[in-house]
Amino acid sequence: MVGKNALPAGLWAAALAAACAGSPIAPELAACRSGVSALLLSVGQPTAIDPGPTAGCVSFPANASTTDSAEYLLVPQVTAEAPNFRSSFKLAGGQPLTAAPPVAALLQGAPLSPAEQFHNLLRLMERTRAYPGVSGAPRARAQAALTSGPDTVGNQRVFKVLSSLTNYALPPTNVTAIARSVGQHVAIYVDAAAPPNGLSTQDLDTLRSVFDTLLYATDTTAFGRESDIDGNGLVIVLMTNAVNTLVSASDCLATGYIGGFFFGADIDPSVASMWNNGELFYSMIADSGATLSCSHPNSQIKRVVPVTFVHEFQHMISYNQHVLLRGGRAEALWLNEGMSHYAEELGGRAILAGTGGLDSVRFCSHVLGDLYNAALYWGNPGLHALVDTGGIGGLAERGNAWLFVRYLVDRFAADTTIAAAAAFTRLIDQTLSTGTLNVTQATGQAFAKTVEEWALANWVSDLPGFTAPPALRYKHWAFRTAYPRMNATCSSRLPASFPLVAVGSAGPSINVKGVMWTGSGAAYQRALQGPSAAGFTVLFSDSTGALLKATVVPRLNVLRIR
Repeated sequence: MVGKNALPAGLWAAALAAACAGSPIAPELAACRSGVSALLLSVGQPTAIDPGPTAGCVSFPANASTTDSAEYLLVPQVTAEAPNFRSSFKLAGGQPLTAAPPVAALLQGAPLSPAEQFHNLLRLMERTRAYPGVSGAPRARAQAALTSGPDTVGNQRVFKVLSSLTNYALPPTNVTAIARSVGQHVAIYVDAAAPPNGLSTQDLDTLRSVFDTLLYATDTTAFGRESDIDGNGLVIVLMTNAVNTLVSASDCLATGYIGGFFFGADIDPSVASMWNNGELFYSMIADSGATLSCSHPNSQIKRVVPVTFVHEFQHMISYNQHVLLRGGRAEALWLNEGMSHYAEELGGRAILAGTGGLDSVRFCSHVLGDLYNAALYWGNPGLHALVDTGGIGGLAERGNAWLFVRYLVDRFAADTTIAAAAAFTRLIDQTLSTGTLNVTQATGQAFAKTVEEWALANWVSDLPGFTAPPALRYKHWAFRTAYPRMNATCSSRLPASFPLVAVGSAGPSINVKGVMWTGSGAAYQRALQGPSAAGFTVLFSDSTGALLKATVVPRLNVLRIR
């Protein structure tokens, strides 16, 4: 997992592809044709409109009330299950549109930070099982654990750690580390060459206790058990200089650090004997003097590493459940990442529950990143795909993946208890299925319908003065009140108000355009009608006015709010 000061990620490669694709050749849709039936929706009723049968025309009836206004929420969306699909779009209510900017200009953003690229590559290696320096290795069961003795306090081991973020031809770094704290499920090893004045024995015991008694139980309850290929019954936490030095001091200050990671090669039976042949979580080490990279004081390690552990431990469990136990592929990157960010939230909620709601500081540490990332996504949702196999993008993509998993649990768990939520998330981890198929099987409904409902829920779940239908609600977050509260009590880095904006305008004056990526709601538009106002039409097309391509499965989600 990367540090939360990393820059929002761009989609530059996709922008280049879009720029090279050229303009659509379909004829421009001049206007709505006659004979399109008007939508007849009651308040609180949603629908998803396929633009194909009506050539993109959506007709709204006159407002029958002489005293009350009417309001509709419009959310354009690509609902195809194939990853990385995109399309430009525009919604036109009869007013002329200015020229749409090129798709490439809409998509260009900041490049991925080195830490984000590294995290993406780790998950891609798990999907392909193509690890550095071991291509063509026989798929034999791993050999005995590479240890000099049992994992008890004082034991010394030599570990292999990736030595570069990008150059996997380089040999791994050999790290000698000593077991400093060992519990029932977790053993903490500390680099023998650690900088001075690091975490004390008491600090390490406290961390181990949090891992051992709280976070371990949180993850295994929610997702299932990890593997135990080395037979020691422990997950090893290796706190090592080698993680700090993966990122230079300048990159650390500019784009973020690596808090820790899980590396699938350590437990993949085809290559584990060439790596560490056991369940291992790599962590940065305390270095207040900035001798290895930028400064990481003891207080930061104690705050950040538990969040990273609960995140990366989900990846380890998922890999065991999908690959080792069932012989399938590792989970799709976007869903895997969403589950791990959901695990961060679970860790925070477990801390609150265990302290009677008093430990708001540690709760903040666990949910700050999720709320921050979600705000980045909501700030411009059309630029960030949900379904993506080329990587999980940057922080905004992590935000929409967390929101989607959070919504899945709230929407499809049997009730709001911890046990019901865990029963649902185990369906996602404990299966051969991955990605959109996994979601479809876990929810029992078409993936397209699920993302359509999720897109609407993002805006109306806790909308004042409106009672959202059960399918359009988050049950554990009221984001409109959470953001100002968390801004005041957790971090000023969070927005002080709900970050998702839905522009309101009279139906005939609607004029919005942009890009929509697979799964994500592209834009949020409110169509307003005064009392006794006449009906109106909205044309849903691509940015040139041409009919949207059926291959992206475009939908205009409409919900009557009043």
